[in-house]
Amino acid sequence: MNHESGGVRPTRRRIIDWLLGTAVGGVIASIVYPVLRYVLPPKVAEAQTNSVMAGKLSQLPPNSGHIFRFGSKPGIVIRTPTGDVRAFSAVCTHLQCTVQYRSDLEQIWCACHNGHYNLNGINVSGPPPRPLTKYKVAIKGDDIWVSREG
Repeated sequence: MNHESGGVRPTRRRIIDWLLGTAVGGVIASIVYPVLRYVLPPKVAEAQTNSVMAGKLSQLPPNSGHIFRFGSKPGIVIRTPTGDVRAFSAVCTHLQCTVQYRSDLEQIWCACHNGHYNLNGINVSGPPPRPLTKYKVAIKGDDIWVSREG
């Protein structure tokens, strides 16, 4: 039977192919979507942290350092051999590794590529291209408060 209606009628085969194609597409999407949601980090707006308590002065003897959280990034507070308290970003300016205080060298040190900073946060050797970001320190009783400069 030949229909001369001028339009193309979908055949059963085309309808079944279309249904199977959309079903397969749906299965693939239902597998890929959760995997992508798991792999990609969620977009979270970070609250701007201006001041945090970095620790207790009584727990930071001279010639030692302590890593603390400053918002979503690490910070480092150092008590110099003379007793001064200083704070910096603990993120190395080379490859964003976390730095630490080396009491034997009396320097801030990055283990990733042997970068060294002096007690003023200035890069003195190794690959770090610029100084560490300096923070303002306030001692209130036994508490060490650290805030952004500016």
